[in-house]
Amino acid sequence: MPSDGAAARIKGSVLITRLNLLRKQGGVERLQQVLQRLPAADRKVLEGVIMPIGWYPLELNLRLDDAIAGALSPKERARAFVEMGRASAEENLQGPHHVFIRKGDPHFLLSHAPEIYRLYYAVGSRTYEKTGARSAVLRTVGAESVTEADCLTIIGWHQRAIEMSGGRDVRVDHPKCRARGNGYCEYLCSWLG
Repeated sequence: MPSDGAAARIKGSVLITRLNLLRKQGGVERLQQVLQRLPAADRKVLEGVIMPIGWYPLELNLRLDDAIAGALSPKERARAFVEMGRASAEENLQGPHHVFIRKGDPHFLLSHAPEIYRLYYAVGSRTYEKTGARSAVLRTVGAESVTEADCLTIIGWHQRAIEMSGGRDVRVDHPKCRARGNGYCEYLCSWLG
């Protein structure tokens, strides 16, 4: 059930893309394998009807991501989180958020980072700064809950989003992270045209 409380929240569309990733990578069996790693209350929500535009506890998403990483890539967990982000971008930018893709123009997508952030998170904000013809800096400030795992999904999301916009050899570096004690999260994006 969506959350109405003051806790950190995330859109149901994020949960849906994670569950779809599991189905694509192993069908119902893989989905059940991951769900069994979660508390009963989480399973009840994830096995029910998830509203794409509804708000859900961010902690639920973090537990789901951790369970997915543990099942799909226990020895390369960081890679699993990046792949979850990539899958989320792929699904959402080919679907309801396709308006942010303009072929040959990754800056168009990145310039909408503040609006895109609001499609996923209830608290905090993200800024965009163009630093060159093929580079930009994104900064996330004020997010209530920050984990390195969530930041890895954000890296993967932006890698794939820039690729879908026509960027090649995409790099997204993350030199500053609130989970590592910095005041905000910073993502340095660069690509070839």
